[in-house]
Amino acid sequence: MRIGEVSASADVNQQTIRFYEREGVLPDAPRRENGYREYSADTVALVRFIKRAQDLGFSLNEAKALSDLRPTAGRDRPRVRALAEAKLADVRQRIAQLQAIERALAGFVTDCRRGDSPQCPILDALAGPSLDPPERASPVCSPAERRPAATSKW
Repeated sequence: MRIGEVSASADVNQQTIRFYEREGVLPDAPRRENGYREYSADTVALVRFIKRAQDLGFSLNEAKALSDLRPTAGRDRPRVRALAEAKLADVRQRIAQLQAIERALAGFVTDCRRGDSPQCPILDALAGPSLDPPERASPVCSPAERRPAATSKW
């Protein structure tokens, strides 16, 4: 198979195939006499495997490590599970961080809607030493934990 056939069958672009080769994820394909690379049908399955792993959040190196375990999947099942458990822990940590960011942004937007200050609380928070709005102890506190904002007249 030529690179165009592999990329079409695996639903990736040709640059992805070349990148995977440079990164050592795919073995170097032998070249025909005319200089074109000749890929085996197994290349399509490997590219799809790598893309699916990446879709689940695995890095290219992690996807390669998983791919390298395929021939010994029965014996290396604990290693495969350990890689998946580590990725799951990472995903859960990122979700928690995103939820904290969501709460902080929601607080900033709420403070901005209140409009009881001539200053913009969002810009003030971004310009300050931390991202905690002045009337909030932390970006993850609940509305009940918030101190009332100071009012000013101008």
